[in-house]
Amino acid sequence: MALIEAKSLRKVYGDDDSQTVAVEDISLSVKAGEFVAIMGPSGSGKSTLLHILGFLDRYTSGTYFFDGKEMSEYSEDELAHARNRKMGFVFQAFNLLPHSTVLENVKLPLLYSDVPEAQWNELAAKAVKEVGLDNRTDHQAYQLSGGEKQRVAIARALVLSPQVIFADEPTGNLDSKSGQSVMETIQQLNEEQGHTIILITHETHTAEHAERILTILDGRIDNERIITSRRRPADEFEK
Repeated sequence: MALIEAKSLRKVYGDDDSQTVAVEDISLSVKAGEFVAIMGPSGSGKSTLLHILGFLDRYTSGTYFFDGKEMSEYSEDELAHARNRKMGFVFQAFNLLPHSTVLENVKLPLLYSDVPEAQWNELAAKAVKEVGLDNRTDHQAYQLSGGEKQRVAIARALVLSPQVIFADEPTGNLDSKSGQSVMETIQQLNEEQGHTIILITHETHTAEHAERILTILDGRIDNERIITSRRRPADEFEK
């Protein structure tokens, strides 16, 4: 069974007199352990689709099953619980607390979980180690480079061992070298630890770290491409 199964999704903003269609008739399936990139230019609907898949927004019509359950069957509390425990999010802007340490930032999702506080430091330290920042644990976020900040954001997304990680333009605020480092980290999480990844990007060279690329234009899936030879750490990060 697919972890994510969407059929004929449609998202419309506005009322009858002034409507904007952001997503139109999108169907997709993602199995556990897959790495899927969703590409498209600005305004194509890719971030709206991610918000629907990540329970951050509701669709207008269609169906969306996450982990075998249709989104409309979740209560508001269940949606919030799923976002916290089953989904991890990485955004372009990092969204870190600048004067909190790496460990404190990574622990933030645990504050809203049912995990006993006695386990928080251990879980956060494990996530920090997974992204290769265990030598920065006690540094405050403002002391880090852009690439390091994004890896902290990835560790924060990992701390509750979610079923899927949604990454929305994770290299958008980074230089090419830092962006490459972040994409290597995300790819390793998929290849070596089996994390399901859904990546939103407008950059072809970033998308090619995935196994499969869906291209969206004007709210619709325009084409799908399987990557037979994914980018490896030695590949040059194109500008």
